[in-house]
Amino acid sequence: MIKGILFDNDGVLVNTEHLYYQTTKEVLEKAGIELTKADFVEYFLRQGRGAWHFLEDKNIPQEEIEKYKAERNKNYFDLIYEKNTLLPDVKNVIKKLSENYRLGIVTSCRREHFDAIHNNTEVLHYFDFHLVREDYKNSKPDPEPYLYGLEKMGLKKDEVIIVEDSERGLKAALAAEINCVVIPQGFTTGGNFEGCWYQLDDITEITKILY
Repeated sequence: MIKGILFDNDGVLVNTEHLYYQTTKEVLEKAGIELTKADFVEYFLRQGRGAWHFLEDKNIPQEEIEKYKAERNKNYFDLIYEKNTLLPDVKNVIKKLSENYRLGIVTSCRREHFDAIHNNTEVLHYFDFHLVREDYKNSKPDPEPYLYGLEKMGLKKDEVIIVEDSERGLKAALAAEINCVVIPQGFTTGGNFEGCWYQLDDITEITKILY
């Protein structure tokens, strides 16, 4: 019996990945590097590696790379703080699920960005907890974030499901040996989600699985 649900954040609850791509692309352009959408999908959404290795390959000093990162982070923060990025139907679905299940968020998002994203989404109070990038050592596709989320819930693996949108998120769920529901959206549409428990078109379909 399912008792808990662990949600990814970006691409599942909120529509932010295009903004992250936009701000990263703009900063890398200043260093003469073109970040394509295909690059973004491969290095961010499949591998979880990021794109700063492009700067390292050009022998740009680490100190200067850190300045590019800081600029991207500030630009991204400014964008997400201004917008309500909550995806359609998320609030109603989360509210309904919270009546019967323990809910948690497990994200690779940095704390300051997570707080900015949820500045006006009005959904965090439905969740029992949330884990951000600073809360664990190894990021997805490593299973550590989801295993920590499982520990926080105090439930068994077969009592929990994970909701993801990306290939690296699915890999983390599979490595943690927890059933994963995938809802591709935006950049992740058309990905390889072999091994997922269910692949859905939108978040409202979760209720059809659980009720």
